[in-house]
Amino acid sequence: MTIREAVENEFVDASIARIGREALYLYTPLCGTCKLGETMLDIALQSGSTMPVSKLNINFAPRLRNDWQISSVPCLVLLEHGKPVAKEYALRSVVDLHQWLKI
Repeated sequence: MTIREAVENEFVDASIARIGREALYLYTPLCGTCKLGETMLDIALQSGSTMPVSKLNINFAPRLRNDWQISSVPCLVLLEHGKPVAKEYALRSVVDLHQWLKI
């Protein structure tokens, strides 16, 4: 499974029904920690996680940043039916990410 690039409107627009659980990885392209987090996330997904994961450049998501009160990047947001239910800023290890995506 790969991480697909998303756009803000997919998560803001109420007309798009989002069903089930998914994760959204918020990053900035010049952030070294974000690049490392994305690599760890890729590895966690390759090891068998079935939760769909998208990524979004926070620079192009001002409404989500404000609505969801994102305080820093990288940030992995767990969503249920399109609503954030948990945020993880400290991407400690591949094992932690794998467990977090199984929640």
